[in-house]
Amino acid sequence: MPSSSDSKFDMLLPTIIQRHRQQALLILQSSLCQSALPILREVVRQNATDEQKQTLLFCFLHPPSCIYDAPSETQNVAVHDHSEHIHVVIDSVNTILSDIGSPAETFKFIRDLKELVVSRSIDSHLTLHIQAPSPLLPFLIQTSFSSSLNHLIVHPPALLHYLATEYLSPPPPASPEAKFWGIFIPVSERISDVIRIVYGNGGEGSGGSEELIVEVVKAVERVLEGWDIKRSSAVELAEMSSLKASLGQPTATAPNPAQNLSFNLNLTTSQQEARAQVPLPYAHEGKPAEAQTPAAILYDPDSGDDIDDDDPDEDLDI
Repeated sequence: MPSSSDSKFDMLLPTIIQRHRQQALLILQSSLCQSALPILREVVRQNATDEQKQTLLFCFLHPPSCIYDAPSETQNVAVHDHSEHIHVVIDSVNTILSDIGSPAETFKFIRDLKELVVSRSIDSHLTLHIQAPSPLLPFLIQTSFSSSLNHLIVHPPALLHYLATEYLSPPPPASPEAKFWGIFIPVSERISDVIRIVYGNGGEGSGGSEELIVEVVKAVERVLEGWDIKRSSAVELAEMSSLKASLGQPTATAPNPAQNLSFNLNLTTSQQEARAQVPLPYAHEGKPAEAQTPAAILYDPDSGDDIDDDDPDEDLDI
């Protein structure tokens, strides 16, 4: 059985965030019910610690203090143009789209920006924060735009709890992958349904959880992983406290109605043997039924019956 450290090593989120693999584009997708800002903070923090890389943060939606807590001794350090590797972060492309007004023109701008970034060096990359639904999203996730794309989609934990309880479809390996993704993808894409699950009756609201679910889409690979906001680290789904009620606990056994009674409903061994020897009141008592004459209907017409042996439809060519 793999250890917890081996499990963390096999997860995709730490690898993507720490940029151990050279990927040119990272898209963080938020929704109306769950923000990807905690993961964006960790992406910026991880890349800011790289002394050989310069991070350019463009904040169009959230203030810089919500994304990066710069140490006091480095807040006034000047930017040097001789940095070879750069990491460009845009928060968010929805604001750029609202300023430009056209999804096609906005996509052209982002495409030109990506080409400038990746032409700098092989270790340079671009991180985009986008909030769904957005008409720009289909342009950004197509393989022709970037063959080395990491797409992180955040979901509220209430969505998995809802699927596990209402559809009896917990995430793999508890249920088959084809069945789970066939339910999860269409439900998660229906924004109205997710809003009802989170903010409706019985929902936890926007501030009820310190964890979130991350759908990692990488080429043909698609997995679900957890994220602990307090620790700023990836976690297994089974380790998430918000999912223990629906995923982590074993199914409770049905209560025994014969317990805590003032009389005994159980049978002893001798009573069970005696009950088994009682002949059953069946007609054949286990023997095959004898062959009988096939059933028939005998009809004797009386004087009031109007019986005509002639065929009334004999003149029809049927």
